[in-house]
Amino acid sequence: MPPPTRAAPFIPGIYVEQGTASWYGVPFNGRRAADGEIFNMNMLVAAHRTLPFGSVLRVTNLNNGREVEVRVIDRGPFVGDRILDLARAAAVSLDMIGTGTAPVRIELLSGPSPAGGEFTVQVGAFSDRANAERLRDRLLTAYQPIFIQDYDAPAGHFFRVRVGRVPSPDAAQQLAAQLRASDGFQTFVIRLDQVDGLGTK
Repeated sequence: MPPPTRAAPFIPGIYVEQGTASWYGVPFNGRRAADGEIFNMNMLVAAHRTLPFGSVLRVTNLNNGREVEVRVIDRGPFVGDRILDLARAAAVSLDMIGTGTAPVRIELLSGPSPAGGEFTVQVGAFSDRANAERLRDRLLTAYQPIFIQDYDAPAGHFFRVRVGRVPSPDAAQQLAAQLRASDGFQTFVIRLDQVDGLGTK
């Protein structure tokens, strides 16, 4: 009988990303993060759109060389070209409270492989569910599956429209590029987490 198959060991440094980081605190403090735990802005935690929950990252502020290690517990940011949302404590460590954002390098130190899992593309977020449903219905002729995720934000209740369910970040990026080119959407590639099911929780 052949030996059981084992998952490939995680190799530190296998994932490196550079871009803009922001930070968040009040009014998110005390609310439930995407992984189910309560967000505490005084802990070294962060939000990332595609890295698995529990990933430990080294984040370096490229403006001043300061570093901090954070654990991914949330999804985001959903603003422009930002790649990471840091809890306030991590932003203090990086000396970026005053500027609000900073150019950073992210290195994955430990956690599940970033390549495994399933991914989707967010194409819109609406305060009115009817608008989300209209967009879903319009896209259904060209893309499937499409689903709507409820999200209770400090600013109100939102309905996020997400397109596709694909097996790799690269495939999701290709889908996102197609949606941008054909329909002009601002897109975000998102990991589908177990708490999401088909994007609803």
